[in-house]
Amino acid sequence: MTGRSNGNGRTLFGPLTRGGERNFLDTLRAENVGALLLLASSVIALIWASSPWASAYRTISDTVVGPARLGLDLTIATWATDGLLAFFFFVVGLELKREFAVGELSSPRRAALPVIAAVGGMAVPAAIYLLVNTMADGEPQGWAVPTATDIAFAVAVMSAFGRRLPTSLRAFLLTLAVADDFGGIIIIATVFAHGLNLLWLLAGLAGIAAFGWLVRRRTSPALLFIVGVLSWWAVHSSGIHATITGAALAFTVPAVPPDDATESLAERYEHVWRPFTAGFAVPVFAFFAVGMPLTPGMLGDAFASPIALGIILGLVLGKPIGIVSATLLGARLLRLHPDARGAWNDLLAVSCTAGIGFTVSLLLNSLTFEGSAEDIGKSGILVASVLSAVLAAVLLAWRSRVHERRGDAMPPG
Repeated sequence: MTGRSNGNGRTLFGPLTRGGERNFLDTLRAENVGALLLLASSVIALIWASSPWASAYRTISDTVVGPARLGLDLTIATWATDGLLAFFFFVVGLELKREFAVGELSSPRRAALPVIAAVGGMAVPAAIYLLVNTMADGEPQGWAVPTATDIAFAVAVMSAFGRRLPTSLRAFLLTLAVADDFGGIIIIATVFAHGLNLLWLLAGLAGIAAFGWLVRRRTSPALLFIVGVLSWWAVHSSGIHATITGAALAFTVPAVPPDDATESLAERYEHVWRPFTAGFAVPVFAFFAVGMPLTPGMLGDAFASPIALGIILGLVLGKPIGIVSATLLGARLLRLHPDARGAWNDLLAVSCTAGIGFTVSLLLNSLTFEGSAEDIGKSGILVASVLSAVLAAVLLAWRSRVHERRGDAMPPG
């Protein structure tokens, strides 16, 4: 895993490409503060929703704002989900575009293993959830909820407890998480499309195409913003979840620097918008998505409900099992070999961070369930994310001590 070549020159976690290393360090630096703000907003929401002033929290969440004539008379909580998360998916889309253009996903050979691992890390949790809810006569339609990984929290836990793990392995997790996000985008775009209006969809696609044409001609940011908002409105009116518009717009942004520059437009836009999404959009979404009354019996109820139990088992056990088993299978198919002692132990520790679903899991939960079922799903996500974070912290600290005793070099960060 240190990147040294073995006999056949193909290692399981080889050295990063120049673009991949740059993407990795950018993400590593940016996500830690976002995770702290996300955690703070979630705690505040839980405390407020459990306090004597819980009615005020609900009143704010359910307040409707926006022009009804345009079909935009939405609650503030819905604006946070459909509107602010579009900016989050725009940044995710830019990150994906950079990875596909110059990063670890730019080469089919490099992309194969993290993509296989991501598929395993989504398929096994979904299968566990379906098994639990089918056997217990629960709600099988929630299978998508435990498939997501929260990059911000995963990076924060990894940075705090796994600093001595090889850079290639830490970057492997981020590449896997990016592929995981791409899978989440596909799920949201296909599974949660209701009452599709073809004309509005065509209008949205036309707006996205216009955005791509304008961005390549270095049009003013103000005009790009207007075209982006109009595209979002059209997609929202089409019946497809509007957050997907952000990713679709991002995919049109060039990710390869021109000959006379060292920075691509995708990289520049990501640097501009990431502080807004990490510092405002995602924490505000979490504030309205997480809030629910905390009761002494909530934990017991979570483990008693097939919805929450399926989510907990899917994230805490399904994610690491799926990632490690899929990586093992992919390594054999691709004839890759670990290049350091304890490679699989390191991978197991890192893969446990993928069980922190949170942001996208909360979004999928809100799209799937309503009322009490949604709150049960939230409790499952919160319990699973905490358990995954604790388990990952213990295993990462153990593997870091192992590497420290060996005298392995500290990865850059």
